[in-house]
Amino acid sequence: MQIRETSIAGLVEIFPRVFGDDRGMFFESYNEETFAKLGLPVNFVQDNQSFSKKGVVRGLHFQNAPFAQGKLVRVITGRVLDVAVDIRPDSPTFGKHEVFELSGEQNNVAYIPEGFAHGFVALEDSIFSYKCTNLYNKASESGILWNDPDLNIDWGITDPIVSEKDLILPTFRSLFGELIR
Repeated sequence: MQIRETSIAGLVEIFPRVFGDDRGMFFESYNEETFAKLGLPVNFVQDNQSFSKKGVVRGLHFQNAPFAQGKLVRVITGRVLDVAVDIRPDSPTFGKHEVFELSGEQNNVAYIPEGFAHGFVALEDSIFSYKCTNLYNKASESGILWNDPDLNIDWGITDPIVSEKDLILPTFRSLFGELIR
């Protein structure tokens, strides 16, 4: 596996070693021993999978402590623009975000640590997989409006399909206003 560090500590993109021939291909998307050697979490307790039609935006979601989740995310089929926003108040990159293009063709993976809001837009019909470091807890769920003006994320699309629930998420400023630098 190759790791690409980002400008935000703890947030990484992973490129597994892919073995392919005329029959198809094989790769490890997760290996406990390799992750431990790289200093990445190895205790994943829940796997989730979603299907999104082209143009669907999901997020920006997070869970509050003590149910915060780290997520190992990848696309099984399709292509998404994946977004991670640092919401760790003590982080020097608080309020900053990174964008990854994840695809079933590239087989790349992103690790989103606890303390990040996460979302994605399906650039084509996509099956998305998440391995989580903590269980889902409805009372701890929260989020940030996907098109928040302070975050100014370029989602790369027009006319997104957004759920009613995600359309009424609070702004970054309303959640963290006193911490914005």
